[in-house]
Amino acid sequence: MAESIAYYEFEDSDFDSLLHMSQKLWTGFDEDALKELLIKTSKSNNQKIWIARAYGKRAGFSIFSIRTDYVEGAEKTPTGYLEGIFVEQEFRKLGIAKEFVQLGEKWCKERGCRQIGSDTWLTDTKSRDFHKKVGFWEEDELVHFLKDIK
Repeated sequence: MAESIAYYEFEDSDFDSLLHMSQKLWTGFDEDALKELLIKTSKSNNQKIWIARAYGKRAGFSIFSIRTDYVEGAEKTPTGYLEGIFVEQEFRKLGIAKEFVQLGEKWCKERGCRQIGSDTWLTDTKSRDFHKKVGFWEEDELVHFLKDIK
């Protein structure tokens, strides 16, 4: 089955599918803001989007970036960063996400990175389990606070 899955760099013709899958990953994100972010990401030299195609359908995507700002726990910069990864339900458990991570590692390493960071919500146990399964470790837990000033 794996031989029926192809991985390639994002092309403009993938945009509508990328947007649709991104809305499933980042629920509640404003559609116009997400479109703008994806357009910016697709044109960036410091970010890479991969698409997986399985049996004629777009099956998933991943987005990696090169960060030069502080990444929690990283030993040095630049640091690769897994910004997002998504596989359609019908194509899960086929190794697509694992292949995306390997593609991202190679791309980040070619750009001078020795580590890759990522993040997810504290309560997203599926994402946390996935990260651990593909070799990430939990660096820290952080709770953000906000207060209105009157």
